[in-house]
Amino acid sequence: MHRGKGMRFVGDSRINADRKPNIPKDYSEYPGKTEAFWPNFLLKEWLVGAVFLVGYLCLTAAHPSPLERIADPTDTSYIPMPDWYFLFLYELLKYTYSSGPYQVIGLAIPGVAFLALLLAPFIDRGPKRRPLDRPLATVFMLLAVCAIFYLTWEAAAHHDWKKAKEQGKIVKQVSIDKNAEGYKVFAKQTCVTCHGENLQGSAAAPSLVGTGLSADEIAKIAKKGKGKMPPNQFKGSDQDLKKLADYIAGLKSK
Repeated sequence: MHRGKGMRFVGDSRINADRKPNIPKDYSEYPGKTEAFWPNFLLKEWLVGAVFLVGYLCLTAAHPSPLERIADPTDTSYIPMPDWYFLFLYELLKYTYSSGPYQVIGLAIPGVAFLALLLAPFIDRGPKRRPLDRPLATVFMLLAVCAIFYLTWEAAAHHDWKKAKEQGKIVKQVSIDKNAEGYKVFAKQTCVTCHGENLQGSAAAPSLVGTGLSADEIAKIAKKGKGKMPPNQFKGSDQDLKKLADYIAGLKSK
């Protein structure tokens, strides 16, 4: 048969000789199942994003982030608390096997978990996507979620939130004259340990700024104690006690 008279030249029998160019069909050929990416789909995405953004801004304005006082390195009674998304790590480091001499293990456990999460697409390369068809991946995922939920719950349940609120309470600043005679007496005593270098107080002791007490009342407390403060904490002379009481009584917050 002469060329061009019914003969077809096909290099591979698996390829259709009447194959058409690989051009995707238009979205209009699938009514109700798809839509144009621009502008239909993008417009919907932007609208949903705008709703969440406005909602987040309204929540931030209605409930501002709680702030605490300026960090004081001399306050050894302050117990820091991480944000909620780190609470499970905070609780994990409380256990014996992950703290103290075993702290490396406590830090390695979440490190290995996150490394496995990063390598998951390269390790599990099977075509199946149903959870029941991937038992190992599903079990490990459920264990990780349950562990994080349990540790976060334990950290929040056993934290003294009332005490934390007191120790982080913002105290109005006052100008402290550290060259005053009363402050020098204060610095020589053990008062700094509980009340802080700037008399701002801590979780173990209240602030000495703007107490509203008279000098005599302050001197009485220094001798006899009050609340958690035991008696006989002041170890100086009566003259030094008077200087200290007058100094504290004169401190006024701004």
